[in-house]
Amino acid sequence: MPFPRAVTAVAIAGAVLLSLTTSAMAHHSFAVYDHTRTLTLRGTVTKFQWTNPHAFLELDVKQADGSVKHYSVELTSINMMQRVGWRSNMIKAGDQVTAVIAPILTGEPVGLGLEVTFPDGTKKELPVPAAASFKRTTDTQ
Repeated sequence: MPFPRAVTAVAIAGAVLLSLTTSAMAHHSFAVYDHTRTLTLRGTVTKFQWTNPHAFLELDVKQADGSVKHYSVELTSINMMQRVGWRSNMIKAGDQVTAVIAPILTGEPVGLGLEVTFPDGTKKELPVPAAASFKRTTDTQ
């Protein structure tokens, strides 16, 4: 016996809605990062994590008083990074790099990576969705 059209339409609409909800839950936003300023970090790489769902750059940054502050920099997905030329072997522990980040709103030494300058001076941006929404400033650590 065939299903009535109303039941079929409701089933299809429900399946579509469920698939959209699942897709939206699979991603998170960068709303936890400050969109009003950036921070430029010059430091020594302690670890470059080429992992899912996002890569991470761990940096030790020397402070004005001589102490060292450790920063954890979230990068985008390795899939997105590979599409614009990033590779897992581009950064190694001990490298001196400069990273432009959007700091986390809580004030912790964490940020979203927007751009990295490698030891040879090459600069590479990260494929951050809505990157233009992050206002670039001249704050340095």
